Amino acid sequence: MKRHCAAVVLVAAGVAGCAMTGDGPAPTPIVAPTWQAPLPHDGQVGELRRWWTQFDDPLLARLIDAAQTASPTIASAAARIADASARRTAAGAALLPSLDAVASAGRGRGDLSVPIGTSTTAGLQASWEIDVFGRNRSGRDAAEARLEGAEASWHDARVVVAAETANQYLALRACESLLAQLRLDAASRAETARLTDLSMQSGFESRANAALTRASAAQGILLAKQQGEQCELAVKALVALTGIAEPDLRGELAAAVAHLPEPAALAVPAVPAAALAQRPDVFVRARDVVAASADVGAARAAQWPRITLAGSVGAARFDAGIGTISGSTWSVGPVAVSLPVFDAGARRADVVAARARYDEATSAYAATLRNAIREVESALVTLQGTADRSADAQIAADNFEASYRATDARYRSGFGTLFELEDARRSALLAQNTLIELRRDRVAAWIALYRALGGGWSLADERTAASSASTLARERSAATSSLTLADERTAATSSPRLPSP
Repeated sequence: MKRHCAAVVLVAAGVAGCAMTGDGPAPTPIVAPTWQAPLPHDGQVGELRRWWTQFDDPLLARLIDAAQTASPTIASAAARIADASARRTAAGAALLPSLDAVASAGRGRGDLSVPIGTSTTAGLQASWEIDVFGRNRSGRDAAEARLEGAEASWHDARVVVAAETANQYLALRACESLLAQLRLDAASRAETARLTDLSMQSGFESRANAALTRASAAQGILLAKQQGEQCELAVKALVALTGIAEPDLRGELAAAVAHLPEPAALAVPAVPAAALAQRPDVFVRARDVVAASADVGAARAAQWPRITLAGSVGAARFDAGIGTISGSTWSVGPVAVSLPVFDAGARRADVVAARARYDEATSAYAATLRNAIREVESALVTLQGTADRSADAQIAADNFEASYRATDARYRSGFGTLFELEDARRSALLAQNTLIELRRDRVAAWIALYRALGGGWSLADERTAASSASTLARERSAATSSLTLADERTAATSSPRLPSP
């Protein structure tokens, strides 16, 4: 029997170098050497992670912090990190022996030649699957890759929530700016209608013109009310995003009504590959490929034999009333080999399915790379376009406003017609609205670029943060080991958070 066991162990050692692996790591991204859109030239360069504090509106940074605290998306991402960490621990444990403490007691007669007695045993039992073909190692590698992807997804969720909150806040301020213009326009229309009514009563204006000015005044009020409803809806959306009580939020918003926030400029790396390194979603897709590759290795290894080794050590005692027998017991083995013989193609199907998931992961990774380039390029094009149009839009707004004021003066003096006045009014209002929308689009393009560049995330920063978090967790565990249950609950509420991107 000893010779057979030794032969099995030697065979296992001999084929240890044949451990099954997957289809390799994620492919190297193939991207263009330079951007095909112009890079922004002016403005100060600031770190993406502190970019929100560089706006000329401090309320924006506060709203983003509140939204990230209240976001269920970020909470779900944090829960996925905990789940992936537990799975990684379980997968790593499969590579090591398991040890169980056992104890038993009984009374009776197991043999006619033995008197009735009480037997007690206590000991340790160990078992170990010798991972000759790498199935458990592949499982551990897959779990590790998925944990790294979950951590990057948490950062990606924070970037998305920050951009969403900033866009909603920008929409509110642009809405307020448009509302201010419409209210000025409505007041002007009302004044025109009042003067026209006075002129009609004096016989200098027709009833048709008076009716037209009253209709124009009513329409101006209607447009202002419609815009006001849109602004109210924008406030409600911010309340839902941030979790701030509406009265408190309205009080903070009142400090800068109709002010569009202006950001500091971002630095865009000249090489697209450097920008992709800042995107957590690209890293997540790469980890998905690595995990899928490890799954292929695990599925292939499952087609090969499984070798397990068991053993035990303990103490036994037998008390028959007339005497006591006690001593130690131990055993090594058996070494068991489980060889797949027939499973109707189930294991082979698992390999095919794992390979298909690997192909799917590589395809998704390539698509994410292409989409990342597109998002950066699109934001750059929008930035350049809004910059090119801003000067012309400002000139148009200034001159349409001057034309309207001149036409209004001529109308009030009796030298202009009502139709000329209304045409000049519409042109001036349209030009002002275009200017506001252009400014909103430019800020939105900066926000889109922030998101397209990954919000300042980097793998080196994440590993540093993970190391710091792990150290803090160990220190906290040692510090709280002697606390009471009440003290532990208090300490749990002050546990460190992962850093903001």
